[in-house]
Amino acid sequence: MKTGVLVVVVLAGALLVVVRRTRSRGSRAQSPLVAGLTWFRRRAPWAGAHKPLGDTGLVAGREIRERMRGRVFRVVTAILFVAVAAAIVIPPALHSANPGSAEVGVVRASPALEDQVLSVAKSVKFSVRLVDEPDLATAKAALSAARVKLVVDGTTSLVVDNPVSASDTSAGAQFVRALAGTLGAEKAFVSAGLSQAQASIVARAKALPVMSLKPAKRSRTTAESTALIGVVMIFVVLTQYLTWTLMGVMEEKASRVVEVLLATVRPVQLLAGKLLGIGVVAMVQAGALVAFALLLADVVGSSVLRGAAPLVVAASLAWLVLGYAFYSWLYAAAGSLAERQDQVQSMALPLSAPMLLGYIVALTGASSGSPSLLVKVLAYLPPTAPFAMPTLVGFGQVAWWQFAISVALSLLATVGVALGAARVYRRAVLRTGRRVRLRDVVTSRAGG
Repeated sequence: MKTGVLVVVVLAGALLVVVRRTRSRGSRAQSPLVAGLTWFRRRAPWAGAHKPLGDTGLVAGREIRERMRGRVFRVVTAILFVAVAAAIVIPPALHSANPGSAEVGVVRASPALEDQVLSVAKSVKFSVRLVDEPDLATAKAALSAARVKLVVDGTTSLVVDNPVSASDTSAGAQFVRALAGTLGAEKAFVSAGLSQAQASIVARAKALPVMSLKPAKRSRTTAESTALIGVVMIFVVLTQYLTWTLMGVMEEKASRVVEVLLATVRPVQLLAGKLLGIGVVAMVQAGALVAFALLLADVVGSSVLRGAAPLVVAASLAWLVLGYAFYSWLYAAAGSLAERQDQVQSMALPLSAPMLLGYIVALTGASSGSPSLLVKVLAYLPPTAPFAMPTLVGFGQVAWWQFAISVALSLLATVGVALGAARVYRRAVLRTGRRVRLRDVVTSRAGG
């Protein structure tokens, strides 16, 4: 695990050097926006005929260069990489460095029994303190009150407060399983003696049953855990890049840069190119984070991402694209209505409300172990499907045709939103001096 910590330290140092070098280099050059605009205006008259996407592709390329050269992108990417590395490396390191300790209540204690308990604890490197209990009822009361973590009822049974999962690799769980096996074998020895027949009984000895005061909870599967991580990733990436879209459109309008651009390209091409460029940057960053996480987990031997479900990963990435395609048009249209940052903040709240609803409901369903009816309904609504549908995929509660229906609904809704947003953008982006009301833009005939 020291190797894993060293990897994180080296990675953090390398990212810091890159950020500082690129920042110092950027301070001597033109700003990314001015450089991209100059390049665009120089090549726009002839490059459109040679590019598959024409002027839209040129605008997308300018946006990609501007975003990836920006200080915010470098800093945020560095923070995300370090956070992912810490999430993969630190938990196993803490687990191995802190094996833990517990109080063990012993009913019908004897020197031999206590020696066995201490010997098993030492073998799994788990520190225990023995507490004599007068009877089993008192011991269970102490267990419920968390005064002890385990009750040993002679050689009859072990009692824990919460079930010990077979997949639990903590020192405490290993101690319970090892002690159950040891005391089970000892019980067989006492019952069988030393004859051959009794030795045969010992050979077939089973571990003592471990009873719990609370009912067992269903263990989360790998696909469900992957869906949970995917929902969080979709929300973080969408929040970041949709904010970029909103702020970028507003800043170009406020600085009058958009007037220069619209002298060369049509409004729809400018808007589509901007959204495409930011979307490409988002997918590059998300893909790099996923690849880095899988590679680092394999290098340091971490089990955090071991067995990640490929189908759920693919579904999460697909809905990240669909979610950005749907929301980016709305955020861009809202940005064209504003001229100041305080106006942007007031517009972002209602736009993010359905996204926040879908995220909270999906996250709750993924954490609870059973998606509710609300999650299943939201999986077919385009504003919330990017969060709800990957959750259903993780739980295996959606067929391929249901997934396809949700995708089709999202694509149809995106087309409708794009047409409306392009209309709003075309009519509002050149109106300056005050905040433009959506009602005025919709009812206006100018520029229609």
